[in-house]
Amino acid sequence: MRRCLELARLGAGHVAPNPMVGAVLVYEDRIIGEGYHQLYGKAHAEVNCINSVKEEDQALIGRSTIYVSLEPCAHYGKTPPCADLIIARGIPRVVVGCRDPFPEVDGKGIEKLRAAGVEVTVGVLEAECKELNKRFFTFHTQHRPYIVLKWAQSMNGRIAGVGEGRVLISNEYTNRLVHRWRSEEAAILVGTRTALADDPALTARLWNGPDPVRLVIDKELRLPGSLQLFDRKVRTIVFNLVRHGEDGPMLSYYQLAGDSSLVHQLSVALYQLKIQSVLVEGGARLLQSFIDEGYWDEARVITNTKLELPGGLSAPALDTIQPISREDLFADTIVYYKNI
Repeated sequence: MRRCLELARLGAGHVAPNPMVGAVLVYEDRIIGEGYHQLYGKAHAEVNCINSVKEEDQALIGRSTIYVSLEPCAHYGKTPPCADLIIARGIPRVVVGCRDPFPEVDGKGIEKLRAAGVEVTVGVLEAECKELNKRFFTFHTQHRPYIVLKWAQSMNGRIAGVGEGRVLISNEYTNRLVHRWRSEEAAILVGTRTALADDPALTARLWNGPDPVRLVIDKELRLPGSLQLFDRKVRTIVFNLVRHGEDGPMLSYYQLAGDSSLVHQLSVALYQLKIQSVLVEGGARLLQSFIDEGYWDEARVITNTKLELPGGLSAPALDTIQPISREDLFADTIVYYKNI
């Protein structure tokens, strides 16, 4: 099952909104096939696993055990049900990491396998399997996206200096890591002031991965069309109080109400838009709103330990939240938090 998890992680950033899944086929303690879900809309892990079996081992498939990190699907989506494939190939035993919370599956795959006489074991490394697909599980069980907060600050807790100029706080190595983070989330969100002051592209250009959907809050639609956010190179959604609808395939507007929590409305809207995860990159007020209302799952705080910014804008405050880990990239220290 640990090998299943290793394989599944190879699909990070490429399979959403599907979960990451790995599968391993074993005959008498020998792996004869393995695979993972590589790309959304393409073959699932079980299919790739069975297809990887060499010609000389084909006769062993019907006497093997298949290990899968997530319950095999039982419905027709973009691909046929994997439970049907396992039954058709005569695989007698299936070991499942955890049950799939997606309503179209949610136990139906396990039920179908057992009804066909397949021996099914469920719950092997269950916590690890759920953690791997925390975005998928959060979306389908809590009906909201998985929310990651991120910001960079100086050694004295400032995320911006005095004046209008943009200050580059993190180093080039940390910036590449941030772009990897971007490629792993479905969307990235900034507020009006950050969009205007920094003119960010919000892409994963420094990493070999997909660009997230760009989300920007512009309540009165005052941001100029010359910003990089509006270059129509990446799908962009503008949350506002004025307009709703599309302006072509790459730019759309989502109208919010003005009389309730912005953070809660964003969470509801993103669920309706089927966006499973979002990386919130700023600014300070927007980040603090997510923290104050408890709408966050992880926070990643980058501190340049050699940079001091007199005055300037204070970073958000996590107060009593204890970090779960940290790492150093030259002068940058990255501290990770989890909203327990």
